[in-house]
Amino acid sequence: MVPDQVRAFVRRHPAIRHATRRIRVHLPERLGGLDPARVPPRVRVFDLRLPRRPGGPAIGPDVLRVRAPGDYWVPRHLERTGLAGYEPEALACFLATLDHARPGAVLDVGANVGVYSVLAAARTYRPVHAFEPTPEIAVTARAIAADNDLDLRVEELALSNHTGSAWLRLSATTDASNSLASGYRRELGRIQVPLDTLAHWRERACVVPAVVKIDTEATEPDVIAGGLEVLRRFRPWVFCDVLPDHSVQERLMALLEPLGYGWYHLCGDPPYPARDSISGHGPKARERMWMFAPDSPGPRFWRTVLGWREAVGACLP
Repeated sequence: MVPDQVRAFVRRHPAIRHATRRIRVHLPERLGGLDPARVPPRVRVFDLRLPRRPGGPAIGPDVLRVRAPGDYWVPRHLERTGLAGYEPEALACFLATLDHARPGAVLDVGANVGVYSVLAAARTYRPVHAFEPTPEIAVTARAIAADNDLDLRVEELALSNHTGSAWLRLSATTDASNSLASGYRRELGRIQVPLDTLAHWRERACVVPAVVKIDTEATEPDVIAGGLEVLRRFRPWVFCDVLPDHSVQERLMALLEPLGYGWYHLCGDPPYPARDSISGHGPKARERMWMFAPDSPGPRFWRTVLGWREAVGACLP
């Protein structure tokens, strides 16, 4: 095996990865030794405080028990910062749409361990579906939902603009950057995953989407393209991560302009103005999320956002 293939093999097998690190702890630095204090635990277990909006319904738990492999990026970040440091602007708007959107399901496309879908399951009675094509991450998302008795269905599936199968490229940077896009990140390996369109999946599942979050590492326009029929017919609120490269912003505008959606960049303090164009150039990586609204949000919606923003900001570790 070449070095990259060896690293990919080690990374895909947690037991081997952990054993390798244990060995390296005892090696000198010049031979690849590691500082024991910087080696993550084999399993990371912690309690995550969840937001509750003042005056909102008393639904779901106040604390989420998270159990995940120790080197997964999202759980590591959540343990260190809480939800207050994890896309708080986007989370506040997402939670507000759960209060204001018409009846229907929540779809979390590119869920990773399921932060958005877990929040939806914990704070509403809506059906929630999380789409995560990386098998071991999907297992972790499913386990977090089960450990916390949340009604959440994890679909081990990638959504795109066609059906069949595709190569999921495993990122050398972080497990949160796995992508179907060629050349998006340096790869440590590839796995073949099942592929479907949002429209075809919705028809099979008999689901009416009300809120859709999309974060698929540069293939968000493909997800939208495969769901245009869904957007036209059901008019869900859409939350979409927008990267500044891979022509993501231009393709999104071309797809969305005929649909009459408003575009809102979730950056800074709400309320957010409608924008004439979509751009992936945010001041921080966490502020690249956009809200595509089927209707113009009114003052009541933004008051709800402010309430959730305060609640999320209080969710410290």
